Amino acid sequence: MLGLSKRAQAMPPSPIRKLAPFAAAAKARGVEIFHLNIGQPDVPSPEGFWRAVRETPLDVLEYSPSDGIPELKTKVAGYYRSIGLEVGPENVIVTTAGSEALSFALLSVLGEGDEVIIPEPLYANYIGFATAAGVKVQPLRTYLDDDFRLPGIEAFEAAITPRTKAILVCNPGNPTGAVYTSDQMEALRDLCLKHNLYLIGDEVYRDFNYTDEPVRSVLTLEGLEQQAIMIDSVSKRYSLCGARVGFLVTRNKDILDAALRMAQARLSPPTLEQIGVIGALDTPASYFHDVREEFRHRRDTLVRRLRAMPGVKVPQINGAFYATVRLPIDDSDRFCQWLLDSFNHNGKTVMLAPATGFYSTPGAGIDEVRIAYVLRAERLEEAMDVLEAALAVYPGRREAVGGKV
Repeated sequence: MLGLSKRAQAMPPSPIRKLAPFAAAAKARGVEIFHLNIGQPDVPSPEGFWRAVRETPLDVLEYSPSDGIPELKTKVAGYYRSIGLEVGPENVIVTTAGSEALSFALLSVLGEGDEVIIPEPLYANYIGFATAAGVKVQPLRTYLDDDFRLPGIEAFEAAITPRTKAILVCNPGNPTGAVYTSDQMEALRDLCLKHNLYLIGDEVYRDFNYTDEPVRSVLTLEGLEQQAIMIDSVSKRYSLCGARVGFLVTRNKDILDAALRMAQARLSPPTLEQIGVIGALDTPASYFHDVREEFRHRRDTLVRRLRAMPGVKVPQINGAFYATVRLPIDDSDRFCQWLLDSFNHNGKTVMLAPATGFYSTPGAGIDEVRIAYVLRAERLEEAMDVLEAALAVYPGRREAVGGKV
């Protein structure tokens, strides 16, 4: 019997979606589920998106150019300039979501067996993208008890090997909610210049920043113009996860040329969704202010409830809409499945993402979960009632020892 490729065998399951069959079974039994496992905002998508789609005069839904509709490239470049990123449409490739932009970036600058340094816990799909590209993730551990702060630059330097070609940071961070300071980003700039490395910035959560300091884009780091690659997406900013429109942005022409050849191989990004995004880009700034304040309120609600639960450890959360927290449990994978197949509280349960899938280091995150606070505050309150009840009766509960579980 023919077998699978080593690449297919190495591809990890998604910690965000792998429990979906258990959720479906719970729903079939009549259990209501609070979905805190996936970063799907529930705020309405901008009306400009829907209006542009409804009013499009197309009779045939044609392929778009491989690098994206010119009007969209021009408009998104204008948006970037409005927030201080000096780029033009020639610096932008429209991709099928930020996921494809990340894949294009890795495939463009890393070869088979090359290494990319990524602080962990990390966005789980980075591991999948790297596996598909034949690239090795070199994880750089951050810790919940230290609020998942970025390690000192000496830790990055110690992780560099002859095969290291890039550093990838998500800022603000998924799954931790950490926001890196301007000084930290400049230190990474200096390190990349010293060792001739690319710096890839996943900046899709830029507008979900609850600090007083603006998020520092990799594209603003002086001297790194040819080594900086920004990944962006409309999924979170405009609550358009299903549109699957993202952007790879860089001033390096060789990378743009390489990414364009990859884009040509997959033909084009989705046409109708690009038309909608052109309309969404007219959304007033008040939309983002209101959304950010709504998520700040949700964060505060979540933190207040979690910190009142015995044995739960919650770090500082400064951005995005995720919290990676420590629970008094034996195994996060077992606990998250148990919530779906063996527990309900008044006919309700919660779906969380086990944090083990957000680490590349084996065994890390065993007592941590990622919570996406994407529900309204009143629904979050209900979900926390359920989680608190679950922790009280979970068979694998562990008691705190020395401040940890």
